[in-house]
Amino acid sequence: METLLNALPWIVGGLILILLLAALRRPLEWLVRLAARTGVGLAALWALSGVGGLVGLHLGVNLVNALVLGVLGVPGFGLLLMLNWALAV
Repeated sequence: METLLNALPWIVGGLILILLLAALRRPLEWLVRLAARTGVGLAALWALSGVGGLVGLHLGVNLVNALVLGVLGVPGFGLLLMLNWALAV
């Protein structure tokens, strides 16, 4: 009986965790997808930083630029280029 009383908080905690994961499944999927797309955007910025100097493109490799690329994709790249041009003048 004592082992059941010792295991009861773990059982209740596990059930609460399962309920929370079930309730937050969609937001967690959205956050994982956003993190993956941001990682791809960061990799694209890193690749562009090596080649961009040859053609005159200078975008910073940082989290904000990676988020813009991750959320907006190719139009986000155009937006970053236009902002870089507008703020450089």
